[in-house]
Amino acid sequence: MTAQRPFAIALAVSLAGLSAMAGAQAWQSDRGDGTYANPPLYADYPDPDIIRVGEDFYFITTTFANVPGLTIMTSRDLVNWRFVGHVIDRLEVLPEYELKKGGAYRKGIFAPSLRYRDGVFYIAVTPVGEKTRIYRSKDIRGPWTMNRISEEAFDPGLFFDTDGSAYIMTSVGSDGTNTLLSLDRDLRTVTDKRVVYFNKGAEGSKLVKRGDYYYMFNAIPFRLGMTVSRAKSLFGPWETHDQIDDKTGGHQGAIVDLPDGTDYGFVMIDAGAVGRMTNISPVFWKDGWPVWGTPDAPGRVPATATKPIQGQPVSLLPASDDFAASKLGLQWQWNHNPVASGWSLTERPGWMRLRAGQAPALWSARNTLLQKGQGPFSRGMVAIDPSHIAAGDQCGFGTFGKYNGHIAVGRGRDGRLTLTMRVIEDLADTQKTDVRVDAQPIAAKRLFLRTDMDFKTDRGSVAYSVDGRDWRTLGGDFPLAFDWRTGTFQGQQYALFCYNPGAKGGWMDVDSFALSGR
Repeated sequence: MTAQRPFAIALAVSLAGLSAMAGAQAWQSDRGDGTYANPPLYADYPDPDIIRVGEDFYFITTTFANVPGLTIMTSRDLVNWRFVGHVIDRLEVLPEYELKKGGAYRKGIFAPSLRYRDGVFYIAVTPVGEKTRIYRSKDIRGPWTMNRISEEAFDPGLFFDTDGSAYIMTSVGSDGTNTLLSLDRDLRTVTDKRVVYFNKGAEGSKLVKRGDYYYMFNAIPFRLGMTVSRAKSLFGPWETHDQIDDKTGGHQGAIVDLPDGTDYGFVMIDAGAVGRMTNISPVFWKDGWPVWGTPDAPGRVPATATKPIQGQPVSLLPASDDFAASKLGLQWQWNHNPVASGWSLTERPGWMRLRAGQAPALWSARNTLLQKGQGPFSRGMVAIDPSHIAAGDQCGFGTFGKYNGHIAVGRGRDGRLTLTMRVIEDLADTQKTDVRVDAQPIAAKRLFLRTDMDFKTDRGSVAYSVDGRDWRTLGGDFPLAFDWRTGTFQGQQYALFCYNPGAKGGWMDVDSFALSGR
């Protein structure tokens, strides 16, 4: 225990009455009685691809410009998930990933495809502006090696046939043309390329095989729907049925087989400010077609259902953090490639140190540390030591995304600490800043900052405390929103930040982050 630990104890007191499990996550899908409630994860885990290897399911998701990228999770029942790790340590090629030229908040990693063959995991993904990458590893935890193929396959749907041959199905929603790429055995060379089908608006292709049929699932973004097509040959002819839409459960997904040979569905739904979440659903077969839901309620993703596999314990993804480990927890990501010298977990053991790098505003500040907002309501609280915040620094905590509402701690020319509350709205090419409270002086050696996100009302608020018990809201509430054209193309996130518009400044030490629900 360091000399500063009474500070952390004060935070623990402020959370009295919360169980360790309730503090870990705002939502628990597993009802504890053999049933679950959708979604399994009440947070932004978009463009899902889920496979099963033995008794283990693996879930990979889009991460855009966040680093580390390509998050993988695992489960034994599709309901209770644990982090496995990330595939990509840094994003390459574009200078925007270093937050140059305005950054790359809506670029980066989209729609990965995860498959397994002969003891090796494979991932196909096409970073924006690059050729398609193929990652491979014998261990789902990595390390991963990578090669590029000659094509830029949009939302690549990797598929291994029963004889082991490899393919990628790709379709761009603007024209709906499904193109099949044939690959060599080692997935390094495209040996054939041909258009095999037209499905208006289709993208996000995923291929599975059941019996004599190949099934292709496609998102139809312009109407937030999903279709399933089938054929006895990958080259067609294909026929298509509508499946579900966002009103009944989602619009991008596929099916995954359970160990007993039955199938279960997974599908992404646009869910407002929290982002795009993944639901799971029973499916049944009718006339050779998979149908979401049950025979009594076909075409619908249930709000609650019997768990697909019984007997697994409740498992919640980590969120709260005391920063005692030598590495960042897997729940954290940076807003872009971080500057290694700008943060540390070892300079002051048990604390996250964020140094104030030079940036004109929050949107262009590097080393902003992010974690997903969780619904239906979540509250994030951080305990900070502001004693080394320098004049000109803006260091604090709040939301990040379409709307960036936060409290920034600074220091005036008189040496006193100040609190500023801003709400920044991203407008794609610029940002609109509303300064609600400007440089309010405060006398404190320690500070607690709080951010609330209510995804039922899509409103947020921020507050501060000098003792972790008596809280004062600052600046009123503000909107929360998701918009693929602005913000980060993600749901609202929690953000710890530290920057200085003039030059490199001091630093903010963060003792802990605690997340809770109502």
